[in-house]
Amino acid sequence: MLDGRHKFTSAGIRGVILVKVRDGMSHLVLTIGPTHTLRQAARMMSARRNGAAVVIDAEHAGIGILTERDLLDSMAKGEDPDAELVAQHRTENLVYASPEWTLEDAAAAMVRAGFRHLVVIEGPEVARLLSMRDIVRCWTPAAGAAAAAVGAGAGAAAAACRGEGAASASWSAALRLR
Repeated sequence: MLDGRHKFTSAGIRGVILVKVRDGMSHLVLTIGPTHTLRQAARMMSARRNGAAVVIDAEHAGIGILTERDLLDSMAKGEDPDAELVAQHRTENLVYASPEWTLEDAAAAMVRAGFRHLVVIEGPEVARLLSMRDIVRCWTPAAGAAAAAVGAGAGAAAAACRGEGAASASWSAALRLR
């Protein structure tokens, strides 16, 4: 049982590090409006290498999300991306994550509901997004080895997840050595 922690094993180092959503979530969130066309949304998502965008609509309570899957579904139906609006394709019934959830909690919520992105809410505001890719990046053995190598435990694991500091440099070095 993972019990809110992820076990990393590398080069004989074994440890358990608690990693929270706050440590793995994206740094920037792309926000778009409901009146953007799907092509406009796709261009913005592509330019920023984002698989999802948060949809903010001042005239509609709550927020939505537009994902790569929404774009693909529309194209597969033969819809015109220059005529279709984000409002018609966004997902509105979202599962929100707290920054204090563990990555295991977030991954379980994603698997249960069948999606790959979670909107992270802190207070009344959108804090960031968390994707399956973010979770996988944090759960790679290299990230755990980097954390153990710098001897800073959960803080180093968090930095490795975010691609920061000595943990990231150690992680990059570990990847180059393989």
